[in-house]
Amino acid sequence: MGYTFTLDDVRFLACERGRAALAALADRPLTAATRLADVAAARSLVGAERASALLETAVLRRRAAGRLRWADEWLFTEDAAQQATATVVAEHRARRLADRDVHDLTCSVGADLVAVAGSARRCLGSDLDPVRLAMAAHNAAVAGVAPLLVRADALRPVSRNAVLFADPARRGAGGRRTWRPEELVPPLPELAAAARGRDLVVKAAPGLDPDLVPWAREVELVSLDGGVREATLWTEGLATPGVRRRASVLGSDGSGWELTDADPDECPVREPGEWLVDPDGAVVRAGLVRHYAARHGLGQLDPRIAYLTGDRPPPGVRAFRVLEHGRYGERTLRARLREREVGRLEVLTRGVAVDPDALRKRLRLRGPAEATVVLTRIGDTPTAFLCEAVRT
Repeated sequence: MGYTFTLDDVRFLACERGRAALAALADRPLTAATRLADVAAARSLVGAERASALLETAVLRRRAAGRLRWADEWLFTEDAAQQATATVVAEHRARRLADRDVHDLTCSVGADLVAVAGSARRCLGSDLDPVRLAMAAHNAAVAGVAPLLVRADALRPVSRNAVLFADPARRGAGGRRTWRPEELVPPLPELAAAARGRDLVVKAAPGLDPDLVPWAREVELVSLDGGVREATLWTEGLATPGVRRRASVLGSDGSGWELTDADPDECPVREPGEWLVDPDGAVVRAGLVRHYAARHGLGQLDPRIAYLTGDRPPPGVRAFRVLEHGRYGERTLRARLREREVGRLEVLTRGVAVDPDALRKRLRLRGPAEATVVLTRIGDTPTAFLCEAVRT
């Protein structure tokens, strides 16, 4: 449970003395091992009354660094920092809302609000928590934008005609993390009902079952730097015509590409080629593996398995050059690894019940070489691919 900030804390942290103290604390280790020394340093800077707020803010800024563009100047609560959308992802979504009036119903400390305010025609942010609203005002000013902020209930929108955006909290009663639509805060069914007749965009967990949100006409899965971050649900007025599923693959360097179920999906099931390719997680979760294969001239090893194969991998991905492959057996694999003097092994599995960590221990690896083994199933046959991982 993180520190509970007050409005006085926010005012202090945003003032000149608070900013100077945070800058002084930013160079400290801020680890569990240095906790007592860090507390003492915070108290020496601002006294015991403000030390907890100062130290918590320094720690949260450190955690958010690299994910949020202005992390070293922003203010957060612990829950808000955990749920805040990475700036690259927030700006990607905001581009679809450019030149619209947008109301962020659950603006929290402003991670999405700031991105939207940079491209929307007009932007309104609301939240029930006055502390988070005060933090959002500070954070927006740091980012150089000035959205209108009001205290309001997300289930009673105070705007008219604007596109509604929401990022419901994924912690239910007792702080337990949940992905059930009815347990989110605010609950998705109630949110959809409150927005009836309005364009609505909702940020959701990537594991959300689309069948549980029938009002979403387009479900977009978004990854950043190889990790699936979220799903975005778009109602009919905002969805792309003819598209129900989309994968958006983003990089922190500004790179990115998209794939939808409107793209061609003709691809063969074929014998293993020179390369194996594991599509980005957003592609897999969006159910667009065949579409990805068709785009890059790949085939499926098995129609039920997401691993793809071909004689040339797509550019800019981590692919696996196949050294050898055959029916999987632990004793056979151990022997082949010893022959190749493999001492460092990455184990990837899909479609087989194998614990990678436990397998590595049983293999008793020795030697200077490294390799990747991909364990999967082709038809009913468990198959092992011994590979070299390559960044194309």
